[in-house]
Amino acid sequence: MSTRKADPAADYLPGFGNHHATEAVPGALPIGRNSPQRAPFGLYPEQLSGTAFTAPRAENRRSWLYRLRPTAQHPAFTRYEGAPHLKSAPFDAVPPSPNRLRWDPLPWPDQLTDWVDGLVTYGGNGHVGEQNGVGIHCYAATADMERAFFSADGELLIVPQEGALAITTEMGRIDVAPLQIALIPRGLRFRIALPDGRARGYVLENYGALFRLPDLGPIGANGLANPRDFETPVAAFEDSNAPCEVVQKFQGGLWTTRLDHSPFDVVAWHGNLAPCRYDLTRFNAINTVSFDHPDPSIFTVLTSPSDTPGTANCDFVIFPPRWMVAEDTFRPPWFHRNVMSEFMGLITGAYDAKEGGGFVPGGASLHNQMNGHGPDRATFEKASSAELKPVKIDGTMAFMFETRLVVRPTEWASRSPTVQLDYDDVWSGFQKAKLP
Repeated sequence: MSTRKADPAADYLPGFGNHHATEAVPGALPIGRNSPQRAPFGLYPEQLSGTAFTAPRAENRRSWLYRLRPTAQHPAFTRYEGAPHLKSAPFDAVPPSPNRLRWDPLPWPDQLTDWVDGLVTYGGNGHVGEQNGVGIHCYAATADMERAFFSADGELLIVPQEGALAITTEMGRIDVAPLQIALIPRGLRFRIALPDGRARGYVLENYGALFRLPDLGPIGANGLANPRDFETPVAAFEDSNAPCEVVQKFQGGLWTTRLDHSPFDVVAWHGNLAPCRYDLTRFNAINTVSFDHPDPSIFTVLTSPSDTPGTANCDFVIFPPRWMVAEDTFRPPWFHRNVMSEFMGLITGAYDAKEGGGFVPGGASLHNQMNGHGPDRATFEKASSAELKPVKIDGTMAFMFETRLVVRPTEWASRSPTVQLDYDDVWSGFQKAKLP
């Protein structure tokens, strides 16, 4: 097997949603025509469309791939029986519950398990067949993938918590580590190796509109995540005749077929639909410099809009290191009930609303719509009496998948040994307010 990439000195192309053009072999990209009668070197043109052909130009996302063999060249798919805890919407095996839920980190598997078989679904909403809603998964893997995988159901937002991932995609390689994220388009095939021997993290499977950067409105031209910090790989390909299994997720089921060659044989590509990575430490947090606590939407990295303006199918929100300077203000997140549903994870450090323990890196929590939540008692008491001087929240990175629909837990998530049955106790012991 030989592997070649576009420019040995370059690994990534900057800019989220930009139109890129990259070739691993000079002259492989046709000039002036996307699908010429005969492409250079006899390559096969193929369009990968992330939106409908007739989507408005500003929304249209697609790329042209030029490959050694057409993707259509494969035997029939058959059912794949692995990944027993990977599920899809509609999530109706367990009745939806208003109860707050919190989980310990996903345990490491007791046998060698690759990234696909290490996926476990915590819940989700919507309907994969109707292209709305999300699936929320975690993974714990201890072996490199020897096969390829893709989801025909949605794009994948991968949030590593422990261990780096080396992701080989049809359009090039992405190396992503904790405090970075990877976004893999729907339908794009990829393979994950584990440079550190094992890896754990979170995955958001977005069935709805593609993730994009949120509008900045009154913030202006700068702030939050900058497009230039999203990095897309240069073209790279494998010229191999070794057999390779391909597993796909289709309408919630897993299917497998076997090729007589590597599926990663794209020699050149151009377009604005591509995998990318983003370093969360580059996020430019915006915060109050006077009083009161801003809504968590101010920390949105990516958003998937719905058909209701201003109400997301899903937002990806982070809580990064930042200065807190608000005067006469309760600085941690306040008590609240929300029309949106919140699934939270912790990559590193401690979350400033849960200083009483229990919410640890690799863990997760779920607060469904209109059910009260907020700081635990230890956090409330500490923050209510703290000296209000400038304080740097440092050494932490929590995140939230916030979605307009109720997140319905899976049967596994409802009955897992990792469920913290005493989670409600973090809000016990508050004293009644004393009126004059």
